Amino acid sequence: MAASAKRILLIYGGHAGGRTLQMVQAVTMGILQSGEPVELRAQPALDADAEDLLWAEALLIGTPEHFGYMSGAVKDFMDRTFYPVEGKVEGLPYAIFVSAGNDGTGAVTSIERIALGYQWKKVAEPVIVKGEVDGEAMQRCAELGQVMAAGLALGVF
Repeated sequence: MAASAKRILLIYGGHAGGRTLQMVQAVTMGILQSGEPVELRAQPALDADAEDLLWAEALLIGTPEHFGYMSGAVKDFMDRTFYPVEGKVEGLPYAIFVSAGNDGTGAVTSIERIALGYQWKKVAEPVIVKGEVDGEAMQRCAELGQVMAAGLALGVF
């Protein structure tokens, strides 16, 4: 990747073969098809750490809705990284996508509340997919990836 490439970290919770992973694949495809000079580091939230977050110039967070909340893996990522990066990631552009069994708002609200502590900057409305991930949902996820890549590459955020 070129030295001028912008860096996007995509972390996600959920299990292999689940709906959230389908959404991750669509977001990733959107980033890769954007044609923008970006480097993507996509990994399960349990594997990501503070160094990954410090590396990132933008953050995408994917999670299933668990009992009206974000996944435990995403919460664990935030618990492990908050203090090590405190004061070092302010203004980091971020966006959320949620695989929801209910309405997804609890997962979004919980992430947004913690993002305030990090002082991240929300740059897109959350993509919430209720139930099965169909073609329209995949398109919305791909568009989220494209928007993040283009906005970052063009210096919009």
